[in-house]
Amino acid sequence: MSKITSIKELTNPNFVKPVEINYIQNGRAKRWEAVLSHDSVAILLYHTQKDAFILVKQLRVTVLNKNKNNGYMYELCAGIVDKECSKEQIAKEEILEECGYDIPVENLEKISAFYTSVGISGTHQTLYYAEINESMKVNEGGGLEEEEIEVIYIPLSEAKEFMFDESYQKTTGVSLAFYWFFNHKKHICLD
Repeated sequence: MSKITSIKELTNPNFVKPVEINYIQNGRAKRWEAVLSHDSVAILLYHTQKDAFILVKQLRVTVLNKNKNNGYMYELCAGIVDKECSKEQIAKEEILEECGYDIPVENLEKISAFYTSVGISGTHQTLYYAEINESMKVNEGGGLEEEEIEVIYIPLSEAKEFMFDESYQKTTGVSLAFYWFFNHKKHICLD
């Protein structure tokens, strides 16, 4: 079982930077504490042969800090935009790294882009969709060495129930992406 052993203030963080933002709103000086962090990409993966969505399950210590019994989250395959290349290329690399599928960049379909964590960081996330099959599988996925990512298949027939089952801790991106799929890929649901 995972547990938090300590929490301390960072002086030289690698991925986030705490800041104080001073601004003027309606003629009044105000301040806000925020965290600057990288933008990100996320990908809804639909496995055509398994008729299932592919999600990843991983420990999120911020969730463990709130829920001492369970910090594991069901999420879309995702990653931060932290290098000089296209967001589509980063999405392709994350799919390979986390899920083990090597897809052509051309297979990515942009769903939308939006801001997340607006109260603390206001990061920008670009959401993609891709259909995959077993011919694209090149490894088991699981993320980088320091990550422990489990690849999860959610059958299409169970996806709507999964969206509202609170026993599965999930991000809002999962539900948004599932909604998009059921609205824009109806022909798949009817097959």
